[in-house]
Amino acid sequence: MNIELTGRAAVVTGSTAGIGRAIAEGLARAGAAVVINGRREDRVAATLGELRKLFPKGEFTGVTADLATPEGAAELFARAPDADILVNNVGTGRPKPFFEIGDGEWIDLFELNVMSGIRAARHYVPNMTKRGWGRVVFISSESALAIPKDMIDYAMTKTAQLAIARGLAEEVGGTGVTVNSVLPGPTNSEIMSGWMKAAAKEQGITQQEAEQQFLKTLRPTSLLNRFATTEEVANLVVYVCSEQASGTTGTSLRVDGGVVRTIA
Repeated sequence: MNIELTGRAAVVTGSTAGIGRAIAEGLARAGAAVVINGRREDRVAATLGELRKLFPKGEFTGVTADLATPEGAAELFARAPDADILVNNVGTGRPKPFFEIGDGEWIDLFELNVMSGIRAARHYVPNMTKRGWGRVVFISSESALAIPKDMIDYAMTKTAQLAIARGLAEEVGGTGVTVNSVLPGPTNSEIMSGWMKAAAKEQGITQQEAEQQFLKTLRPTSLLNRFATTEEVANLVVYVCSEQASGTTGTSLRVDGGVVRTIA
């Protein structure tokens, strides 16, 4: 299969590291012009430099903006007013007992993980429907389906993304625009790798041993028996953004290593 995205413009939110960075690279490799986004100017600049070195003929734009705020979203839309492909990747999470999570923390996480995607879709999708072609992907998580008790707030935001993606797919049905969710499982992203490195240091073990311990205790249903790479997640996302995926919309696609024990 040859995925060709030359002539398509893509916006990938939260794309200076981890899964977002891998998605940006994958889309660029397929020929798309890519908008890189992050909250820190130095990280946006560094990512732009890396990608331009990898793809000297590629087209890249960097936008420093905090998409947890309406002002940050407005900055993104001013710098990147249109797109054929939107990947709502930006987000975060952290383990914390339910009874210790304050109101402000719930709202802040919702603003970043959920409202960022709502604002972006509201801005970019109307022009996609007018042109009769577009791809929208929400990067959710297996935690949307298998709720971890130590990250209930995070899981709530990821389940919300599934509802938004399905509803939006219904709204734009028949227009040539597809809307889907991709659900990664344990992945060697920047955040997860940071947690594993800290756990390894605290326990005096290797990072690989820490990852295996995490899988055995917190994700024992994993069939992959290792963390996925960010490239493995990006491969699915790039496909969903392609012309070849024109028949796939309104669905949730898992790249979770088999963590979720359902067959539908």
